[in-house]
Amino acid sequence: MVTKTVDFSARAVEALHNARLRGSFRDAMDDLIRKRLDHFRDETLFRELSGEGAAIRARALSRLPELLEQLERKLVSNGITVHWAEDAAQANETVLKIIRAHDSRRVIKGKSMVTEEIGLNDFLETRNVEVLESDLGEYILQLLDERPSHIVMPAIHKTKAQIAELFARKFPEIPYTEDVDTLTATARRVLRDAFRSTRIGISGVNFMVAETGTLCLVENEGNGRMCTTIPDVHIAVTGIEKVVEKLADVPPLLALLTRSATGQPITTYFNMISSPRREGEKDGPKEVHLVLVDNGRSDIFANPDFQETLRCIRCGACINHCPVYTRIGGHSYGTTYPGPIGTVFAPLQDGLKERGELLSASTLCNACTEVCPVRIPLAGLINRLRAEYAAPRGNVKDAGSGRSWKEAMAWKLWSAVYARPRLYQRLLNWGLKHRDRLPRELAPWSDSRAMPVIAEKSLHQLVREKSEADQ
Repeated sequence: MVTKTVDFSARAVEALHNARLRGSFRDAMDDLIRKRLDHFRDETLFRELSGEGAAIRARALSRLPELLEQLERKLVSNGITVHWAEDAAQANETVLKIIRAHDSRRVIKGKSMVTEEIGLNDFLETRNVEVLESDLGEYILQLLDERPSHIVMPAIHKTKAQIAELFARKFPEIPYTEDVDTLTATARRVLRDAFRSTRIGISGVNFMVAETGTLCLVENEGNGRMCTTIPDVHIAVTGIEKVVEKLADVPPLLALLTRSATGQPITTYFNMISSPRREGEKDGPKEVHLVLVDNGRSDIFANPDFQETLRCIRCGACINHCPVYTRIGGHSYGTTYPGPIGTVFAPLQDGLKERGELLSASTLCNACTEVCPVRIPLAGLINRLRAEYAAPRGNVKDAGSGRSWKEAMAWKLWSAVYARPRLYQRLLNWGLKHRDRLPRELAPWSDSRAMPVIAEKSLHQLVREKSEADQ
């Protein structure tokens, strides 16, 4: 499972001192930003397309319960089995039950952030089910026993040399090389054998179409297509928010997703799955299962202040443009979804007591909001969550858990003093007169900032003196 964020600050400081890691992220993010900009140089075009994408996602969320029921009816009529999972534990048990029903001890898996969220790999492996990742980035991290650091490019924090060293250790029969094509071919040879011999494939889902009962998967490597067509059984796992109303809603979202994520005009593979293999068809699974995961999403949906979070199409643009993420990397967050979207989603999902520290991982520069292809006001949501974190009461789980009684008393004292002008003036004069006795450090604020130098005279005094001099 993902790590908790109680040590977020420590992990962030450690990442800041890792020059190699920072260099990798800086180069990668600059490249992704440049590629995205190549497709959205016309700001008017981006505003029009993102407006359409936001409207599609907002419309789907406004009818979420109804569309999910319609989706289930259509999928079932198409021959796909639908499973509902209230939380991670239920989702994992559902997948395990399907695997055991087919007496299998091995699955091959395409890229899926929801399965990372629920900790599916660890769950299955502790129950003697081998999981083999087929996405190249995920496969590299599986060999390293690491978690993804990015929702689109999971191994983006690794250099070419690091991957070459890894392959040399894991595959000593292959000569050492840093050639990307050779490294990719090596992984492909290993994975192709697994595709042929594994009976169950697991994948994520990018969009679910209620109108037609279609599961859409976006990918570049072809591994997702192989996971969903070669094995006899395909298990798709996704969050309930991924549903859209009509098939016509998909093209605008796909155009936004690929351009925002990797700067591509179109993805290499776009898979549309509407049923198991039918009579006369030459490929495809004999069974298709869809596991619809809630895991806190219904609570977010029910909160009008934060419902917009569920619009996300997981493109990663907010992450790529975030100055905090670029400097500390994805692992510092300790969550499945890093960057601005994770800073909002994780506290809403797990509660502010457990994830509230993440709210400091933002400069509120608004870059994430500006590039979001479905117009999620991420900076505003982060700021609102900060208020919930410090508020005495609120409508988010564990609201007020970041409130310190010392800080609360200090603000009450400040309010009382500031409401009495004469008392405020006396204390201000005393502070100016004895400024050399005031604290020179104020942790944790001063840990990363220089304490301001207190002037000899207040602004009121300076204005008064100037006014007297002018008369």
